[in-house]
Amino acid sequence: MFDVTILASGSSGNATLVRSEGATILVDAGLSAKQLRERLALCGVDPKEISGILITHEHGDHVKGLPQWCKEYSTPLYCNGHTARVIRDKMKQEATWKIFETGASFSIGSLRVQSFSIPHDAVDPVGFVLRENQYSFGFATDLGYASRLVIDSLCAVDGLLLEANYDDTLLAQDTKRPWAVKQRISSRHGHLSNQEAALLLKQLLHQQLRHVVLGHLSADCNREELALQAIDEIIENSFPLERWCARADQLSPTIKL
Repeated sequence: MFDVTILASGSSGNATLVRSEGATILVDAGLSAKQLRERLALCGVDPKEISGILITHEHGDHVKGLPQWCKEYSTPLYCNGHTARVIRDKMKQEATWKIFETGASFSIGSLRVQSFSIPHDAVDPVGFVLRENQYSFGFATDLGYASRLVIDSLCAVDGLLLEANYDDTLLAQDTKRPWAVKQRISSRHGHLSNQEAALLLKQLLHQQLRHVVLGHLSADCNREELALQAIDEIIENSFPLERWCARADQLSPTIKL
């Protein structure tokens, strides 16, 4: 069994703590090193306990804590080669790199990690499914649409962190973002809307799926009640599914698998 605690999820920063009997890891490090330490402390975790950091892609809201973190700790960084090259160019300090091919599976302690390609405007973005024994948890937090590979990769997970970035109406009405930015967000290499997240979840529903966390909600162009409403409209009563939204400013409840 293993635990999943989302330290933060949103456009300002993303990081998730995963604890198992044989490994303690982070998925992304999009908070400052100081914030990461503070939120890990709330979970009773010393930074030196972190076995590795999995990196989905190179955007700042997923990696901005790495430069300072790597000055202080020798935590191995797991990512594909294209992502590593971009991050290395921005980091002056040395790091311990563990490079994998997109689509590869590998182990960190007792956790088995399966990577898969996702459509997003980064050099080689990936999602992950983490497994220990018969339990699994999937990460799909930055993607413009649900490809067949994404669906197949996530179809049997017990828990899921799924992007629901924006509400269509709120994005269209937003006055802060130029038209070109709105087009990028809603493109096939941008982000999932609430409705798109709901349609993806509809294809992933199965009796063993117990936990769905909606993440990466836009602070300006979404609201928790709208994201959850979209999900509730497609979930049948026969699925006893725990569902809620992760936030950028506070820890999530811990999911125990």
